[in-house]
Amino acid sequence: MKKFSASTKVFFAALFIALVFLSSKVNFSALVGKPNQFFTLFQFFGPVAGGILGPVVGSVVVFSSSAATFIINLLSGKASFDLVTVLRLLPMVFAAWYFGTKKHRLSAVVPVAAIAMFLAHPVGRQVWFFPLIFWTIPVIAKFFPNRLFLRSLGATFTAHAVGGAVWIWTVPMTPEAWTALIPVVIVERLLFASGIALSFVAANTLLHRIEAKVPFISVDKRYVLSRSILKYF
Repeated sequence: MKKFSASTKVFFAALFIALVFLSSKVNFSALVGKPNQFFTLFQFFGPVAGGILGPVVGSVVVFSSSAATFIINLLSGKASFDLVTVLRLLPMVFAAWYFGTKKHRLSAVVPVAAIAMFLAHPVGRQVWFFPLIFWTIPVIAKFFPNRLFLRSLGATFTAHAVGGAVWIWTVPMTPEAWTALIPVVIVERLLFASGIALSFVAANTLLHRIEAKVPFISVDKRYVLSRSILKYF
């Protein structure tokens, strides 16, 4: 497996920033407790930046892109400046970092810390099973690093863990409301994971086509669209 070249990373970063801005305009589902805030199409491909650019650069690009989009929306009156909105910049940053890193222990730190934060809250302790059902998935998925769907599932649940840890402390919700979210989270995160996996394949396939014309670009050919890709899912 070759590493992506600097020129590939610059190309992808520019493309990614444009996609973040456009995708943030398309709402997918409303956030419980915050009807004016939404999951957007960004959830379906955001972590891919970590896989293309590496965990550090990918996380920085995700944060910068999200922050720039937030500032633009704030100036245009389409977003409000409050603690929850600002903290919502973090989940996808950690998801990109997770998707790009290969170290088991480091990847386990974030979801484990999120579980601890959730259970430290009085309401969280009443629904202790909620984080244990979902936020142990990123830890387990890291034992199968070549399985793209599990890697994508781990990334989206890392974002969910960070967001959930923030939510329990900032948005008042009852234990019943958290319990009712379980089936919603399952469907939602399966869709997000599928989008992340397909986006990563699409990105690698696109870069592979460019590679044929520009020799200094290198691609992770395991995830280029082909018949053999199924063994990596």
